[in-house]
Amino acid sequence: MAATFLSMTRKETMNEPTMSEQQDNSVNFRSLELAEPLLRALEAVGYENPTPIQASTIPLLLEGRDVLGQAQTGTGKTAAFALPVLSNIDLSATDPQALVLAPTRELAIQVAEAFHTYAEFMPGFHVLPIYGGQDYGVQIRNLKRGVHVVVGTPGRVMDHMRKGTLNLDNLKCLVLDEADEMLRMGFIDDVEWILDQTPESRQVALFSATMPQPIVRIARKYLKAPAEITIQTKTTTVETIRQRYWMVGGHHKLDALTRILEVEPFDGIIIFVRTKTETVALAEKLQARGYAAAALNGDMVQSARERTIEQLKDGTLNIVIATDVAARGLDVERISHVINYDIPTDTESYVHRIGRTGRAGRSGEAILFVSPRERGMLFAIERATRKRIELMELPSTEIVNDKRIAKFKQRITDTVGAEDLEFYIGLIGQYCQEHDVSELEAAAALAKLLQGDEPFLLSAKPERERPVRREEREPRYDREHGRDSFRDDFRKEREPRRQSKGGLYSDEKRETYRLEVGKVHDVKPGNIAGAIINEIGLDPEAVGKIVINDQYSTVELPAGMPNDVFQELKKVRVCGRQLRVSKMDEHQGGYGDRHDRGFGGDRSGNRSFGKDRSGDRGFGGDKKKSFGKPSGGGKRKKDDGAFFTGFTGTKKKRMKD
Repeated sequence: MAATFLSMTRKETMNEPTMSEQQDNSVNFRSLELAEPLLRALEAVGYENPTPIQASTIPLLLEGRDVLGQAQTGTGKTAAFALPVLSNIDLSATDPQALVLAPTRELAIQVAEAFHTYAEFMPGFHVLPIYGGQDYGVQIRNLKRGVHVVVGTPGRVMDHMRKGTLNLDNLKCLVLDEADEMLRMGFIDDVEWILDQTPESRQVALFSATMPQPIVRIARKYLKAPAEITIQTKTTTVETIRQRYWMVGGHHKLDALTRILEVEPFDGIIIFVRTKTETVALAEKLQARGYAAAALNGDMVQSARERTIEQLKDGTLNIVIATDVAARGLDVERISHVINYDIPTDTESYVHRIGRTGRAGRSGEAILFVSPRERGMLFAIERATRKRIELMELPSTEIVNDKRIAKFKQRITDTVGAEDLEFYIGLIGQYCQEHDVSELEAAAALAKLLQGDEPFLLSAKPERERPVRREEREPRYDREHGRDSFRDDFRKEREPRRQSKGGLYSDEKRETYRLEVGKVHDVKPGNIAGAIINEIGLDPEAVGKIVINDQYSTVELPAGMPNDVFQELKKVRVCGRQLRVSKMDEHQGGYGDRHDRGFGGDRSGNRSFGKDRSGDRGFGGDKKKSFGKPSGGGKRKKDDGAFFTGFTGTKKKRMKD
């Protein structure tokens, strides 16, 4: 049946453009008949010609066709569905007209930001990202105010629909972004539930990097005569460019950048950031740290832009901080390094960026900063460029300090050899005689005066375990800033990699946690797994056995969960209820050692906690569960009113009542 469905869609779309065909250079965004405000927004961000998926998909969605697209992250598919959705939006309506489902909150935020960017010249347009971990009150207030597009994760969207705070009666278009990822994370049941609740007249666009059988089944069930589009990326990079990445985020990026600049030998550097404002801010920060840096952005007048580029060419300026648009057409041979301070939003931008170095057969260096939430784009870049990006070795404190000392000594040598120092020699000699200090002490005081309040050397920090190499067949991670950042396995030939938050992952030890949501709340294992994976950034393989009981559930997670992650997980909501996570060994539902818990199980999948050899439960409770049953009989055995014997048989434990 699936084969018949795919054959049918291929036949229907034989005359439509696909990625396997050469893109027609005459196709531009204006020829796609997009609304004028969108064309202005695209021009403002520097988009000139549509990518193949955009050229293929936009006309179909504008016509009202359902679309089944097979495309990798970074091929431009966000604009492929966002632009036609915005073209068809009725700004006078207040109910959501389009819903985009995304597997993670990070992707939901990115898609919402893209909608906001493209709708810059559409006054009154509102897009709202909704995802777990964010306060319900804020989301509900925004939904009541009225939004045109909702971008959310399946679990949170389903919660709002059940609460009645998200009304999809007037929905015109539903987009499933990265459907295979939602399948992998256990959201596919939620996705189908949402699809069942939406109007049959809505348009559906489904995008997936792969087409496993469950995705084909959903497409066959919910899409009406869809046009199928397959994208085959052909992005390549120059072989002479060495590509490296460093996992870092937030305010640590500036410190990492400074270390690289202090140690890496370079001629000229272009540092790419996302916004015009950030070009100026980062340039000022680097200038304050003693670097000759300048901003290059679209707000600069042509004369200032030309002057900056000329200074970069002649060596009076070594570092330029630029946006993608401002750097287009920039050709300076002395550029030895390109640093992606902000990761690009698509693979084509990455290739264009690093193409600023390695010109005319010369070697070049490309360094990419990646935050944990952006690792998906790192994988997309590697897939698109067909080249592995290596983890770089960030310079150690000792290396940076040695480099600073060497530079300081060289400055002294250069000054002694090039300057007339007679006046200063006399002045310092006079000072030393008057104050009875040695010339060495005077020189040290002058050096301290020159340095100011900024410490000359980096403070020594405890050595952290180095990232484990791929060759050692262990997950690769980065402990530079106290957070483990594991990379998932995205190609079969690669060794498995894990991603975690706060050192949470462990292959050896697991702990069982109790969650205050169960069968009576209509929860499924996929709901729990998806929420945990999404909220605390845990690899799907790190989530162990999940058991759904009537009033509560249990889940096995890696041992050693940090307290901040534990507190964050407590607040996560599934099926409208807070998980209120607690350790089973602190609860009446179980004890610390698995061998002492008496784990049982029936065919329904429920565990029997604390059973003794006779099959009776060893816990006290209501009529349904005979908690606190002592070994000698059916009555509860008290001990000072606070403790009781919780197990029968040879092994016994005591716990709080």
